[in-house]
Amino acid sequence: MKQGAAFGRVSVIGGGAWGSALANLAAHNGIETLIWARETEVADAINARHENAVYLPGVRLHTALKATCDLAAAADKADAFLLVAPAQHCRGILAALKSAGADADAPIALCAKGIEQGTDALPSQVISAVWPSARPAVLSGPSFARDVALGLPTAVTLACADASLGARWIATVGAPHFRPYLSDDIIGAELGGAVKNVLAIAAGVVEGKGLGESARAALITRGFAEFQRLGRALGAKSETMAGLSGLGDLILTASSRQSRNMSLGVELGKGRKAAEVLAERVSVAEGVFTAPALAQLAERRGVDMPIAAAVAALVADEMTVDEVIAGLLSRPFKHETA
Repeated sequence: MKQGAAFGRVSVIGGGAWGSALANLAAHNGIETLIWARETEVADAINARHENAVYLPGVRLHTALKATCDLAAAADKADAFLLVAPAQHCRGILAALKSAGADADAPIALCAKGIEQGTDALPSQVISAVWPSARPAVLSGPSFARDVALGLPTAVTLACADASLGARWIATVGAPHFRPYLSDDIIGAELGGAVKNVLAIAAGVVEGKGLGESARAALITRGFAEFQRLGRALGAKSETMAGLSGLGDLILTASSRQSRNMSLGVELGKGRKAAEVLAERVSVAEGVFTAPALAQLAERRGVDMPIAAAVAALVADEMTVDEVIAGLLSRPFKHETA
């Protein structure tokens, strides 16, 4: 792949752990980088102590990285944007960023992993509705923010319809330890990031309920089959689904309690309610909000996704863990590829 020229000035929209890790990568590459955060304490800590003590405590960030709570400042000072806000907030933030004076044809790398409730839209579909002249890319894959911020080896997918624009993004955030692989399959990359969070909750339930490693392996595999069925219906490429942003991200997120979604599922498996667990946390578990949208999207498309539907019922407190498990285990036997 031909090496692109990095962007000169980048604004990262979202001051959580992942936003901080990505901003840190750009700053280390010599990019003038500004991170926008809702919370004053996050911006103040980054500017004064070079640490996001709320979402990424104990990790020192590059001294050149600056933070702001002023969205207009973030809009004014950027050649390109990394959108790292939760998927359910993307529409509002994109509209506000556009209104704040960002370039009409701005390159925007979508880093949220989810499906919008009410519309069943992926982030790229949201941006098409809100900001059709923007130039989207998708950054997704198996990546814990702390691993990336600490310089541990990580590989992800960078999906973009324009290969030259994708090359610029890779030059902006790529590093020896952070390796983005270029793709042109935006829908496939986004869908993998959304579905894996829902399946990770289910994998956590299996662990929290003590159902064993065999059950977790079966669930991940059958969940991946559900993802493939929906992906084919939406036009995703098989190689994307089997790649870093699909199978790779699912393996990571459904195998480690470092995952917010899997750890939440563990608590659900122990009998706790989703609302109770979420109230204790500062970070968002996207799978909770994506699950009902995913189940609705699958139903609308006529795609059978029983695990996704079960998670949606569980997080909505419509079914208990025992009822969900009984329902899945009582399904008729079928051909594996059906």
